[in-house]
Amino acid sequence: MKIYNTFTKTKEELQPFNPPNVTMYMCGPTVYNYFHIGNARSFVMADIVRRYLEYKSYSVKFIMNITDVDDNIINKSNEEKKSTIDVAGFYTNAFFEDVRKLKIKEADFYPKATLHISEMIGVIKQLEEKGFAYNVDGNVFYDVSKFSDYGKLSGKNTGDLESGARVDVNEEKKNPLDFSLWKKAKEGEPSWDSPWGKGRPGWHIECTAMSTKHLGKSIDIHAGGNDLIFPHHENEIAQSEACFEQKFVKYWMHFGFLNIQNEKMSKSLGNFFTAREVLDKYTAEAIRLFFAQTNYGGPLNFSDELLNSAQKGYEKMLNLAEKIEREIKLNVKSEVKPEFDIKKYYSDFEKVMDDDFNSPQAVAVIFDFIRAANKVIAENNNIDSSFYQGLKQFLKNTAENVLGIIHFDDLVNTLNPNIDNEQIEMLIKKRDIAKKEKNFALADQIRTELISLGIVLQDSKTGTTFKKINLK
Repeated sequence: MKIYNTFTKTKEELQPFNPPNVTMYMCGPTVYNYFHIGNARSFVMADIVRRYLEYKSYSVKFIMNITDVDDNIINKSNEEKKSTIDVAGFYTNAFFEDVRKLKIKEADFYPKATLHISEMIGVIKQLEEKGFAYNVDGNVFYDVSKFSDYGKLSGKNTGDLESGARVDVNEEKKNPLDFSLWKKAKEGEPSWDSPWGKGRPGWHIECTAMSTKHLGKSIDIHAGGNDLIFPHHENEIAQSEACFEQKFVKYWMHFGFLNIQNEKMSKSLGNFFTAREVLDKYTAEAIRLFFAQTNYGGPLNFSDELLNSAQKGYEKMLNLAEKIEREIKLNVKSEVKPEFDIKKYYSDFEKVMDDDFNSPQAVAVIFDFIRAANKVIAENNNIDSSFYQGLKQFLKNTAENVLGIIHFDDLVNTLNPNIDNEQIEMLIKKRDIAKKEKNFALADQIRTELISLGIVLQDSKTGTTFKKINLK
């Protein structure tokens, strides 16, 4: 099984420090706003990686931090005239709501920065004692010149960085590359007691303290977005390896940007959609399929056209899944047991996922499986239910347990009696008319409204039908 390591820029054989145990740390949200759909891509793809490791019988300890003290949170609290605690609490709850909607498995633990201040102070004290940190009137900085390997993750040359525009000018620093470990308290900002006076931690030290506290001083996989490679992850390495004098991370994994019209989606550029906005228009399963259809490390363009295509792909999976469930309930005992090489599809699925979690090819294997299964079903009558049990198990193991796209427990074959079927049919007719009149905006709006009610439309040459899914 191979994984691309950002540190070595090559695919490497996965060899955890303590097999079959795998420790995995994922940089989580800074809770000052709803996370955008670009963040959601990283969270979903990390979820798929974790799920596949578990599929391969690894015991994964998965940690995702929550940054609940930060400049952005302080700015938001000033804007909204609320305490930083209230702002962070509100958006932390929103984060949990949205990851549940996206069918992301819960982390084993979500450490909060504000609950790990003592651990951060402990690391900073060790760095100071070892000569890697210095105090300037209550502001503590990391001395980059003392860490000879600085830049080894990003491949950046320290000489070039010093003259680069990305580095903030600060007269208190010995070197413009030096970064904050502890920030002196300012009036109106949250602060804690420390050996250097009241203050709060810098961003980078938070992840070092939380990851090593919960996963140990050496971690198997550290994941995050491409934008975190420098300076965040570079600084984590410098802090951790200087403090603990051992390799910090074995495999660095980074997720590509989600773009709009080939430009990175970000809050700073203002060209973003929140995950919850997109979840109002599309099912979580369609969104997950959309993400899985592109390699996790490459860029992905966001568009309604691509998400609509993913929604239709999900509906093909859903069609077969519901057919399987109906046939299993019938429990037909028959001599008709068509030859179907399920082992081949398992082998194909594992082959591509073993190659650096190649989810686009894994999705292709599943669709090949669906086409072949539908062909066998169409060509045979009175098939023994054991055939369908095999189909279900494959989809559960791959499309459900690994990719998180199908959820058999959520399938509902009868409509909720509280929803008026006649009203649904009327909306479908209205949508058909809109499509004929090329009013695609209205047609999409109707489809979106129905999805929000748990009604999935299925277009075919003979017309449009609908079915109810569980949106829990």
